Amino acid sequence: MYECKESDWKLFKKKIASWQEDYMEKLNLEYISLLQREEDPSHNFWDLCDRIDKDKKKPGVVVEMSRAKMFTNLLDLLNDGVITFKDLEDFSEELIESLKHFVEKK
Repeated sequence: MYECKESDWKLFKKKIASWQEDYMEKLNLEYISLLQREEDPSHNFWDLCDRIDKDKKKPGVVVEMSRAKMFTNLLDLLNDGVITFKDLEDFSEELIESLKHFVEKK
C-alpha cells in the first residue's frame, strides 16, 4: 500500500479546492438544466432536492482532509470522474502507479 509522501500531501491540499470548485460548477450547470425541464415546477424542485442530497456527499463536494485519507480520497475522485490521471501529473510516480493498480481492479 502507498505511504503518503509529504510532497504528495502538500500538492493534494493545494489542488483539492480547485478540483471541487470545478466539479461543483459542473453540478450547478446540471441543476440549471434540471430546473428548466418542461415538467411541473414541483417535480423539478423535488428532483433537484434529491439530487443535491446525493451530490453533497460525493468527494467532488466534500472530503475528510487527513493525510491518512488522501489515497482513498484520490481514488474516489478518480472513480467519480471528478479528476483524471492527467490531473495527477505533478504527483509522485509511486502514488500514480498505486492509484492505477486500484482503478484497474474495479
